[in-house]
Amino acid sequence: QVQLVESGGGLVQPGGSLRLSCAASGFRFSNYAMNWYRQASGKERELVATIFSESNYTIYTESVKGRFTVFRDNAKNVVYLQMNSLKPEDTALYYCNTKIYVVPEGLVDYWGQGTQVTVSS
Repeated sequence: QVQLVESGGGLVQPGGSLRLSCAASGFRFSNYAMNWYRQASGKERELVATIFSESNYTIYTESVKGRFTVFRDNAKNVVYLQMNSLKPEDTALYYCNTKIYVVPEGLVDYWGQGTQVTVSS
C-alpha cells in the first residue's frame, strides 16, 4: 500500500533552515508528482510546493518563493523540502502528498502523518 513518511521537522529560530524529507513506498514514485502541504493552527491546509515527475518542474506558493526548494531523489524514493530564511509564519504541520488514479475510486489523495515545523525565538 502507499505510504508516505515525513521527517526533519523541529524548532528553529527565525532566519534558520530545515530540510524535510518524505520517504515514499508502495507505488512507482518516479511516475508521480509530489506535493508538500502545510496547515497552521486554526487555518486551512495549503499547498506549499509541487515537483512534477518527468520534468522535475516545480511550483511554489508565493509566500515561500525564493526561500523553499523542493527536489526529489527517484533512486531513493524520497522528496525533500529545503526551507531557508524561515519566518514565524512558516510554523505549521507539514505534510507530504501524492495523488494517484485508482480504479474504481478515481483520483485518490495519499498523505503522510505530518512533521511539525516551529519557527520561534
